[in-house]
Amino acid sequence: MYRIRLHGRGGQGVKTAARILGSALFAEGFEVQDAPRYGAERRGAPIFATVRADRREILERGPIRVPDLVVVADDSLVSVAAAGVLLGADREMVLLLDSDLPAETWRERLRLEGPLLTLPSEARERAELRFVGATCAGAAARLLGVISRRALEGAIRAELAAMTPALVEENLRRALAAFDRFESHAGCVGERSEPKGEPGSPHWIELPFDDVGIAAPDIHGAATSVQVRTGLWRTMRPVIELERCNRCHWVCGTLCPDGAIEVDEDGAPRIDYDHCKGCLVCVAVCPPHAIVAVPESEAAAAESSGETPEAHP
Repeated sequence: MYRIRLHGRGGQGVKTAARILGSALFAEGFEVQDAPRYGAERRGAPIFATVRADRREILERGPIRVPDLVVVADDSLVSVAAAGVLLGADREMVLLLDSDLPAETWRERLRLEGPLLTLPSEARERAELRFVGATCAGAAARLLGVISRRALEGAIRAELAAMTPALVEENLRRALAAFDRFESHAGCVGERSEPKGEPGSPHWIELPFDDVGIAAPDIHGAATSVQVRTGLWRTMRPVIELERCNRCHWVCGTLCPDGAIEVDEDGAPRIDYDHCKGCLVCVAVCPPHAIVAVPESEAAAAESSGETPEAHP
């Protein structure tokens, strides 16, 4: 399995780079995971994204602790301990830095055992930041050695389809230039067959599949939870229009995260408003749209006057 971690700052396209890599690997026949991880959600804050790729089903989850490839879109993050750029670094890990400093300088500073490569930075102006992600993705794709130019181009066009044609072409130009730059290093990133976690971490544990009566996501007033009236948190109230209800209660009843939807003897769903938090998942999933949302203030006023709350058209 390939385990890749990409580091950068908000606005540098690290999330986009991970999606491009993931899409390109998928096009080459891999099973893929890609996911961003944010701290403070603002431009300039450190973020990272991870990509896993394997020819088999991927059972690993969560952050990558021991990566095969680390791509850093902003070399100033190397000295930020909280960014965790070098977390899990070992002699097998390849480090790719977007930096104007030569690789020898970084190798002397960091004292890393594994390969270290640099990609001359082009993001000196704010306007250039939009191209960093695609550039890093292009370089990373070449280092993996399993992604073709055609797959990389297709992934970029797919992931950047919402941009103007001119921006897509510029991202593509820079990504392919980075891809070509590292031709001599193609395939230098290897796969590791077994997941490597922190020292002492357990291996995967196979759990048996329980009967739906045990495993279904339903809450039956365990312990003292029934005494906590979480319905007080609600700002919008879901209201069931029973004349439109198809009695497909297994949809709304199962997907309610708090188990606040019960079923009458005639199969009609009923909402426990003492414990409904107003997440409105039931409104979103109801096939006949028989569940509507009503502002809680209006629903409470209608209830106090003996009327039935109604949704606005």
